[in-house]
Amino acid sequence: MAFDYKKEYKEFYLPPRTPTVVQVPRMNFVAVRGQGDPNDEGGTYQQALNLLYGVAFTIKMSKKGARQIEGYFDYVVPPLEGFWWQDGVDGVDYARKDLFQWISAIRLPDFVGRDDFDWAVAEAAAKKKADFSAAEFLSLEEGLCVQCMHIGPYDDEPATVELMHEHLEREGYELDFSQERRHHEIYLSDARRTAPEKLRTVVRHPIRPR
Repeated sequence: MAFDYKKEYKEFYLPPRTPTVVQVPRMNFVAVRGQGDPNDEGGTYQQALNLLYGVAFTIKMSKKGARQIEGYFDYVVPPLEGFWWQDGVDGVDYARKDLFQWISAIRLPDFVGRDDFDWAVAEAAAKKKADFSAAEFLSLEEGLCVQCMHIGPYDDEPATVELMHEHLEREGYELDFSQERRHHEIYLSDARRTAPEKLRTVVRHPIRPR
């Protein structure tokens, strides 16, 4: 049976609907950076998703090709994730999506090294006959965070975020946004096929002891 990160690491991908504090270790991602409203049809965000999935599935399906990646095991491609910010704003202002800056990402298995990643980018570009140069290898350690499962439309996230912030204050923490630590979302539902009220999204914010 294929290794499923969501099931094997439930503390990171399947948190409860009540806020919890978690220590997030270093993880590697295929990532694409951009800015602007993610809902713009044919915009940079939609283009970024094509690059991410192109690389992610090239690595997953490498088992059927000539390149055999050392340490490879069969796995389910992890869910799409996003790191979001707006200059001068702590967290996000959902009313100004045009100001969004983002890093869209998909987690990579630990067996994927830099050489393997570079091969996958080149292979995907050749197969798709497209420019994949915006895809980057991102290594990130989030550290101490507060997180919660949000059920419902993305625009309703502020209510969940408020619960998270109330929890961290009660527990003696404060927010710790920085250039490396951002508002983080993990998308467990396919928005194209899921009713807005049923969307499941992990919302995570960086914190530190107060």
